[in-house]
Amino acid sequence: MQASVEHIKRHEDAARQGGRERGDRPAEETLRRAYARADLSAYTLKQRLLIRAADLAFFVLIKLIGATTRFEVKGWEHWEAATSGGQFPIYTFWHDRVFLATYFWRRRGIVVMTSRSFDGEYIARFIQRFGYGAARGSSSRGGVGALVEMIKLVRAGRPTAFTIDGPRGPRHVAKLGAVLLAKKTGQPILPFSINSSCYSAAPSWDRFQVPAPFARARVLIAPPIYVPANADDALLERKRDELQQALDRISR
Repeated sequence: MQASVEHIKRHEDAARQGGRERGDRPAEETLRRAYARADLSAYTLKQRLLIRAADLAFFVLIKLIGATTRFEVKGWEHWEAATSGGQFPIYTFWHDRVFLATYFWRRRGIVVMTSRSFDGEYIARFIQRFGYGAARGSSSRGGVGALVEMIKLVRAGRPTAFTIDGPRGPRHVAKLGAVLLAKKTGQPILPFSINSSCYSAAPSWDRFQVPAPFARARVLIAPPIYVPANADDALLERKRDELQQALDRISR
């Protein structure tokens, strides 16, 4: 745990040093990078075509099924508490609930961590179509750099989101990313789940849920979780456990 915190601090120190050498990079550049389409020149022609095809296919599928879904929301008062007084929630949920979460929270400017990979690129592109931003990196590829980018985006006034057991699992086991972001920014963690009444589970590590058209979906929002700026390792672990328990309760 301590290594993760120290690793983030080293990245922040390096970024500040770079800023002193080059002049401070404006917040506008950080925001532009999150919401702009990435350059695909590093990919082969076949990969570029597949990325664009997957981007469009997922966007259309999520939009069509999401538009037919009947949402029932419980716990909206927790969202109101987490957004009161100019706060920017750190949305957290399980990786298998991405489909309807993408549709339900669309057009709010939420920044999501995506991996620096072929899969991560088409995911970044279709979520951007729904009004999300992308901080590129993951727990396995550049995750610390992406977390530092998310800190900058929160400070620039953007909410963020984590698939808290991603990108490769273990399934339904909360990681520390959202807790560390809450500690560094003072913003509340907002756990939620969207539980569809009828769906197909993909044969993937997370059993990714693809809801049926015209299904009902319950949006369950738990109370916000706050992490003090002076939290030590033991308190960070307790907050992670609190997040785990909250998601376990609302994801059944």
